[in-house]
Amino acid sequence: MSDIKLFSLSGEVNELPSSSVTLERELQINIEKNMEKFFGIKFLKSEYTITNGRIDSLGLDENFCPVIFEYKRSINENVINQGLFYLDWLLDHKADFKLLVMETLGDETANKIDWSLPCVICIASDFTRYDEHAVNQMQRNIKLVKYKKFGEDLILFEHLNAPKVKPDLAEITAHPKVSNNKKRSEKTFLQQFECATPEWQNLYLTIKDYILSLGDDVTENQLKLYVAFKKARNIACVELYASQKYILIHLALDPKTVELRKDFTRDMTNIGHYGTGNLRVRIKSLKDFYEAKTLIERAYNEG
Repeated sequence: MSDIKLFSLSGEVNELPSSSVTLERELQINIEKNMEKFFGIKFLKSEYTITNGRIDSLGLDENFCPVIFEYKRSINENVINQGLFYLDWLLDHKADFKLLVMETLGDETANKIDWSLPCVICIASDFTRYDEHAVNQMQRNIKLVKYKKFGEDLILFEHLNAPKVKPDLAEITAHPKVSNNKKRSEKTFLQQFECATPEWQNLYLTIKDYILSLGDDVTENQLKLYVAFKKARNIACVELYASQKYILIHLALDPKTVELRKDFTRDMTNIGHYGTGNLRVRIKSLKDFYEAKTLIERAYNEG
């Protein structure tokens, strides 16, 4: 595992000594209080009691996917297998989780829950190389996050892996629930892709390959209506509209920092849309994609 060092440049250069927290409960409380700032995840419940155990922390990410947090309290604790057990329990008790979301965040949010890519985040002061290898072999959406404290005021989270997992096809092929009394359902992203011409499929794959090439820390999350590319948080959410022949990319950029162009970029602040990101880019050709690459790279670097 990498060894991260932090230095103070105030006056004489000094290395700040790192440490783990004295009590893991202290770490858990700080994460639960600041879960959205640290990980882009809304906190739901601490110490959630289930059959044969308790889930340390439960949350809902910005794509409305369930997230389980487990904290490694000792060197010998197998927090990965524990997280897998809780994940399987959660998938068998979706109604219980939905009720928790309804009670905490309201009915509207509960109706948006997406079960295609639930996640387990394991947090510890250290992991072994065998932990990372095991997670890669499992092909489940399990993320290992290493933390270090520097003095009293600084904490660092190092994301050790970017899991490459296949979403639940039964979830992403199901028609989403329709809100606002609409009579028709939207096509899922997978349905849009399958009915697109080879030209538009290739254009989407070109965009996808470029985003993933920006760094090893980028993961692809295929959801019902869009694909989210993320680091710790979403950097780009991509929708494909086969019959209309365009692709929408919502980027995690402040539209005020971009010179907006009609039919190409749009400020979506306070305007409802799928995914996250306030800057919309409409791609109607390969040329549009080439022009959008600078904005996509900015979203990656600033995300």
